[in-house]
Amino acid sequence: LNGRHSRGIGRAVALQLAKDGAAVIVVDPGSDRSGAGNDPEPAEGVVKEIKAAGGKAAANFGSVADFNACGQMIEQCKKEFGKIDILVNVAGMLRERMVWNMSEDDWKAVIDVHLNGHFNTSHHAAKEMRAQQGGRIVNFSSDAWRGTVGQCNYAAAKAGIIGLTRAMARELGRFGVTINAICPLAGTRMTLNDAVIAGLKKRLENGIITQDYFDRAMAMPGPEYVAPIVSYLASDHADYINGQVIHAERGKTSTYAAPIETHALLKSTDDGMFTYDDFCEGMPNMMTAFPNPAPRQD
Repeated sequence: LNGRHSRGIGRAVALQLAKDGAAVIVVDPGSDRSGAGNDPEPAEGVVKEIKAAGGKAAANFGSVADFNACGQMIEQCKKEFGKIDILVNVAGMLRERMVWNMSEDDWKAVIDVHLNGHFNTSHHAAKEMRAQQGGRIVNFSSDAWRGTVGQCNYAAAKAGIIGLTRAMARELGRFGVTINAICPLAGTRMTLNDAVIAGLKKRLENGIITQDYFDRAMAMPGPEYVAPIVSYLASDHADYINGQVIHAERGKTSTYAAPIETHALLKSTDDGMFTYDDFCEGMPNMMTAFPNPAPRQD
């Protein structure tokens, strides 16, 4: 299990998996929400909790943004516990900016940890799981993949994780390996710190979000409500679930529909060439089901 928040969802998932019988490598470089710093305590603390409860665990302080370090994580799991059956990709960080204010470093740092991090660990784990003809990979995306304000780097990475999940599921499913993605709703340092609360208040004042949305965000449940679905997806009981995107929160677990075509313009001429006038006539009717999420404000 890898995560920069073994103090939030990562910690809850590690404890849940250990409780359900898994031996766990807890990976956390100990950085803060923006990716800075290096503190061994978070990973070591979770390992101590697991061992105190009678479980098996070891710490790793590498970064998922480092391809070679991810290979070492998988090797450590094999050395400590014999093989790797489960990989949970839950590493995360945030660098919020509007797109016109976002620096190249803000963009790359988030993509490196989220999207590249998922690939890096999965690449090394997939080799082992394919060879042993079985395994479970559980990725963490976010509802932000549908689009969010002030987090274009995060939204892009999370959308990429869904694409990566679906592609890997097709590639590895025949070898008995399943890959699914979770979009969690949980209160952690990632989602509900002082800066996030201030941002939500500003968005509420500007009419970007509703009072109901704000109230639900402020009452966000803890990460312990997300952990059980991870344990289930990692089990043999879930061997029939592959390539799916699942939303998880307190009192609700739901699935996203697979992306399918829903509306179309058809051209009946032999060459099928659309003209500009065809689009002027046909697109307004077709797009009535897809309103502009942010219409111009004068």
